Formats: sequence, C-alpha cells, structure tokens
Amino acid sequence: KMNKRMVHIEFDAVSENESLARVVVSSITARLNPTIEQLNDIKTAVSEAVTNAVIHGYKNDEGIVAMDIDIDGNMVIIEIEDKGVGIEDVDKAMEPMYTTRPEDERSGMGFVFMEIFMDELKVESKPGEGTKLTMKKMIPR
Repeated sequence: KMNKRMVHIEFDAVSENESLARVVVSSITARLNPTIEQLNDIKTAVSEAVTNAVIHGYKNDEGIVAMDIDIDGNMVIIEIEDKGVGIEDVDKAMEPMYTTRPEDERSGMGFVFMEIFMDELKVESKPGEGTKLTMKKMIPR
C-alpha cells in the first residue's frame, strides 16, 4: 500500500478539469521516460476516469475529484476518487457497453478503455459514498 504519495491533487468535478488531470499525470509519468504511446494510454485512461466521476459519480452536479499519483520503481500508480453516487454493481458496471446514460452515445466503454490501456484496474465503490479507481501501468526501462 502507498504510505507516501508523490502527488495529491483535488479539483472541481467539471469536464474542463480533465485536461488538468492529463497534464499532471503526464508530467509525473515523464520521470519514467515513457514512450509517446505509453503516455497517451495513461492520459486516455485518466480522462475516462475523470469523465466517469463527473458524469456518473456526480451526475454533472457539484463535487470534488481527488487524484493521487505515485511512482513505485518503474510503475505509475494512479488513484482517482469521487464522493458521488457510487456504483450498485461494480462487476456489471465494468461490462462493455453497460451504461447508466444510454442517451450519451460515447458511454459504456470507459472501464473497458481503462483496462485496455493500463496494466491493472481496481474499482471500489459504495452506493451513496463514492467510487475509487486504482490504475497501474508499468513503464519498462
């Protein structure tokens, strides 16, 4: 478990802050000298995670998203947490094309993308309390 974290940042749950999250994660991950492709994978996963918090966690209402980034050897560990509505059934939510927002045609693939682009994805959630995503990616030397 992480006892010291390299970076902790909190920001308003608005879609404009997706780019902030991407920039922060990029600058920290840069220490591991990733390829452009590895960096893009991480930024995409972070975008999806922040979007989930804004759209699904807070339903576009006010809230705070917290992001922790740590580097352990040559692995980057990213935690993204909201205190939103939470997820009733995490396993079901992680199925491809499952969405609580069928009218939004880009939805239903967020967790799938995170799983494709990262080496590890853990989703912890309690209805009414929020959701925490932990994503890990190895950047081989």
